[in-house]
Amino acid sequence: MPIYEYECKACGHRLEKLQKISADPLTDCPACEKDSLQRLISAAGFRLAGNGWYETDFKSGSKKNLAGEGGADSSASPKTTAKDGAAA
Repeated sequence: MPIYEYECKACGHRLEKLQKISADPLTDCPACEKDSLQRLISAAGFRLAGNGWYETDFKSGSKKNLAGEGGADSSASPKTTAKDGAAA
């Protein structure tokens, strides 16, 4: 659930409220009790940066490399063609 910021246009009181996305915005100020709260637009509390996440970051034990099961092994020797003996 996101945390929304509110500001009262009558008295300037600011507050944060944890609400569902589908919940109606608050309207009554807890400080002055007037019907003048307005939801503010604010930045997210976290930022995704860097090269990304990997499937092995949060796995342990035998579930560490699920994507590699049954796939080609990158450490295997390169295949050669019978025609010219060159690596494919």
